[in-house]
Amino acid sequence: MKSNGKIEILAPAGSAEMLKAAVYTGADAVYLGLESFNARRSAANFTKEAFAEAAAFCHARGVKVHVTLNTTLYPNELEQAADFISFIAKAGADAVIVQDLAVAELCMQIAPSLALHGSTQMSVHSTGGAKQLAKMGFKRAILSRELSLAEIEHISQNCGIETEVFVHGALCMSVSGQCYMSAFLGGRSGNRGACAGPCRLPFSASQAGEHHLSLKDMSVIDMLPQLAKAGVASVKIEGRLRTPEYAAAAVNACKKAIEGESYDKQLLQNVFSRSGFTDGYIKGVRDGSMFGVRTEIDAKAAKDSVPKLRELFRREGQRVAVDMALTIEEDGSKLSATDKDGTKAVIYGETPPQTAQKDPSKAYEAALSKTGGTPFYVNKITLNGAETAFIPAGEINDMRRRALEQLLEKRSAPINIKVNPPQPIPQQHHAMRPALTALQFASVDQMPFGTRADMFVFPISEWHDVPLVIRAKTYLAIPRALYGAQEEKAQSMIDDAAKYGFAGFFVQNLAHIYLCKEHKTFGAFGLNVTNQMSAQKYAELGLQALTLSPELTLNDMEKIAPAAKTAAIAYGYMPLMLTRACPLHNVHSCKGCTHKGTLTDRMGKKFAVRCDGAETARTIYNTVPIYMLDRLGEIPADIALLSFTTEPQQQIEQILQAYKDEAKPQGEFTRALYYKGTQ
Repeated sequence: MKSNGKIEILAPAGSAEMLKAAVYTGADAVYLGLESFNARRSAANFTKEAFAEAAAFCHARGVKVHVTLNTTLYPNELEQAADFISFIAKAGADAVIVQDLAVAELCMQIAPSLALHGSTQMSVHSTGGAKQLAKMGFKRAILSRELSLAEIEHISQNCGIETEVFVHGALCMSVSGQCYMSAFLGGRSGNRGACAGPCRLPFSASQAGEHHLSLKDMSVIDMLPQLAKAGVASVKIEGRLRTPEYAAAAVNACKKAIEGESYDKQLLQNVFSRSGFTDGYIKGVRDGSMFGVRTEIDAKAAKDSVPKLRELFRREGQRVAVDMALTIEEDGSKLSATDKDGTKAVIYGETPPQTAQKDPSKAYEAALSKTGGTPFYVNKITLNGAETAFIPAGEINDMRRRALEQLLEKRSAPINIKVNPPQPIPQQHHAMRPALTALQFASVDQMPFGTRADMFVFPISEWHDVPLVIRAKTYLAIPRALYGAQEEKAQSMIDDAAKYGFAGFFVQNLAHIYLCKEHKTFGAFGLNVTNQMSAQKYAELGLQALTLSPELTLNDMEKIAPAAKTAAIAYGYMPLMLTRACPLHNVHSCKGCTHKGTLTDRMGKKFAVRCDGAETARTIYNTVPIYMLDRLGEIPADIALLSFTTEPQQQIEQILQAYKDEAKPQGEFTRALYYKGTQ
């Protein structure tokens, strides 16, 4: 979808001071979070009272407010989220950024006029994903940060809704929404806004102490003209955990880039970087130069840059055009101030006019043009009856001041939108113990001869090799990452395989649901289903079965019983990250690579790295498997899913026997987060 008019500069507002800095410097919109349900819970964020003040401040200045409700919700949080949505709608939110389909559903119920923006946590990195958002009533897709300019353009021109693209700030190593490292290694979920940033710690593909999961910050501000031409509606600055100076520097750079002016790149780097910036993703150059860490030199440069950066937002920029009309008659004077939307303030003078000795028009125009200290600038001045009437300069100045104050107050008022009471939150209860078994394999060759199960999952790329005898109960897994032309290839494979009697397709993001809209589907863990409302929404989208998030506790799983069968991972090495940049590029190129390797952390533990062979998607696996084979009776789901990734066939045979025997685990293992949950 082509953007309308000027591209939007969207700035972070992790605090009231950062919001002020972004607005004063010229941001067109800000995004911010309340104290719960946002992906930067450690930012200062906003109380309800502070949010209402922030929304009024922004709207008075023509700045839009996007609210981040972009975490997954647990069953007992749905009612509180509904309360938040009612509040922000009444207080003046322009858009809501969401990850969880439950939040989207609540927004549609409570405040259908609020614009829905699909968070980057939804892992939308292809046209199909954005088209699926459009079908579901979203107004904007916030695209994954891993995309090239050509990929961004193709999505923006063909998806039917607005697109938003990150242009400056931190890069997660993993595709957003598909990182479970912080949750599994430390109990702090990135999908819940509590990421501890373990990727910034030492993980080495060669020598101990190296940081081969730490990407440099991105900065592609120079490419804003190309992004505008590509049809992008909004360019986003990452950084709600950063400083007001950081926000001001980035907004200022974006404004200058859009206007074709040069900006101080060194100053922008000084305020925050990790050994400089990278533009590897947008230019399609994904190599070892993308990686970097925060150094003492970087920190000193940031400290030294503060005084100069504060000058960017010491005074408020005048951004709102206003027309002034001064009318002077025998019995008094009147001044009106009108903005471009037709909002008007009218002030009456207190001093009767006198006969002028000479034409005072120029003096009136000069006095009415003085709007310093306000967000207004004068677009046009109209004088009626002023040529022969005299009013003291102090009176004119006072009328101007009062008119602009009144206009600012009117512009600050929240828009009166309809807010409905939410529908009752469904209260459900799922029976214990899975009655069905699903086995997922990374390759057909892994499956032992004669293996039996109710369902099988194999990569769609190997569908020709799936034995005929099990095809009727086999779901074909679509690659988790589909960039550019890969989506068309996947659609072709789906259409071909669908003719040969398979049960359906294993879908791992919204794009897959769009591609498989004519077929039966089984949802993978990457959909991040954590509550009964999101599960029900996926069932309504046609999923016959769906895998519950392994970040859930068993108690919360019990509250999820949608119209589709539910699955829980009972065994498997959890994919902690899905990445496009390759950590192994720190030590060698793709040439001659075997598509597998390991990363060693500071404790000496080794994490398996596997590549899809197409040089686009890498998976980093946990060091120990999820193991619940001896506690199947405690799992409140319909399907026990056993997922085999790096295991050889002989080991798989042993695990399948342990499953039959409900045997105790041998060696190291994890119970996922089924008992302790996440922060």
